[in-house]
Amino acid sequence: MPTLTSSQLLSLSTSLLKAAGASDEEARIVSKYLVNANLAGVDSHGVLRLAGYVDGIRSGLIKPGAKVEIVTETGSTALVNGNWGFGQVIGTKAMQLAIQKAKKNGVSVVGIFNCNHVGRLSEYTTMALEHGMISFVAVSADPCVAPYGGRQAVLSTSPMSYAIPAGQEQPIVVDFATSVVAEGKIRAAILKGSKIPEGWIVNSAGRSTTDPADLYEEPVEPFKFSGALLPAGGHKGYSLSLIVEALGGALTGNGCDGEVTSGFANGVFILVVKIENFVPLASFKSRIDRLIKSVKSTPTAEGFNEILIPGEPERREEKKRSQAGIPIPDNAWDALRKTCRDYGLDAESFMQT
Repeated sequence: MPTLTSSQLLSLSTSLLKAAGASDEEARIVSKYLVNANLAGVDSHGVLRLAGYVDGIRSGLIKPGAKVEIVTETGSTALVNGNWGFGQVIGTKAMQLAIQKAKKNGVSVVGIFNCNHVGRLSEYTTMALEHGMISFVAVSADPCVAPYGGRQAVLSTSPMSYAIPAGQEQPIVVDFATSVVAEGKIRAAILKGSKIPEGWIVNSAGRSTTDPADLYEEPVEPFKFSGALLPAGGHKGYSLSLIVEALGGALTGNGCDGEVTSGFANGVFILVVKIENFVPLASFKSRIDRLIKSVKSTPTAEGFNEILIPGEPERREEKKRSQAGIPIPDNAWDALRKTCRDYGLDAESFMQT
């Protein structure tokens, strides 16, 4: 299993995406978000996605250079047509627009449709923190999750993220799928050659399985599902998923229940709130600090050494991997090497930079 530094992975990713047709800006933004995911330990949204993105460019699902268009707009709202460009580029521009609108109007909502995979949602919600704002992002995608009590995939993993600023403490950053796990973690398990825990997925017969390959049709291909992921927390995750589908899918016009089946399609709902339109920012941050300190000082239950705040595990992993490097599973590395060779690039050469 090779280990690369973040700068080595950034160089590899940007070079590969540019060779495949991405502009300098597109390659920079996408690569930054992929490597950030790896640094945070969220490998399911890291560079293992690169080969799939390149395949998306080849097949025409991802359109480098696509123009991000504002279809409808008011002072506090906007609907954005991504025209099937890179999701990370579209998502970044949409969040920047939402922040600008919230600065002027106190609150903003921006929706996105015709958008490819946007990646890890906390990349966008944390953008609002430095502006003294709370943000929320929810994404509807292709169906791969069964409803509570069902066995057929009709819902997406319906991820959501919140970012809430603090003062002296680190911000609260929530980022999770409403399914038990993100679909990318199933793919990551296949690449690692490992089993998955009971209760993550069911096979085509609706039976629980620990074989990650049972999620997909044979031969194993992403986005072609025979089984289904399960909702997190049973009926609670299922209920949250329906909300995300309504906001990210129906409200944006992107569609629900597989209306758009590109394999990468994301419908994105963005909400940004300017805190100072409600209470003084310093007062808000002070209260959040007290809340965090109170939570973390709570006596721990049996089997726990400390209480963590959402976002804390990722920050710790980022510090660790920034020093020790980012491990890439052999199967994922082999896929990267092959894709690089298709464009005359030598993946190993980036390990020397």
